[in-house]
Amino acid sequence: MEHLFVVTYDISNPRRWRRVFRIMEGYGDWLQLSVFQCRLGKTRAIELEAKLAEAMNKTEDHVLLLDLGPMEGVTPKVHSLGKLFRPVGRQAVIV
Repeated sequence: MEHLFVVTYDISNPRRWRRVFRIMEGYGDWLQLSVFQCRLGKTRAIELEAKLAEAMNKTEDHVLLLDLGPMEGVTPKVHSLGKLFRPVGRQAVIV
């Protein structure tokens, strides 16, 4: 069962920030500078968390993974100003 996640991060070092950004591109859709939305099953969520933990400095950086619940039952209530917000959809993953 896939869940909808919002992942935000505050990375103090530009090199680590780019590394975290590249990791996130493989797991979700970029919303804003340091914000992604992801559709993840349990295994992929654990895998993402491990990769992020490895890429960050735990004393200087901060990453939040917000689990909004099962994809099928979640309807995000988002107030968006400017660019249109679209919830992440189901798509094929090429491995």
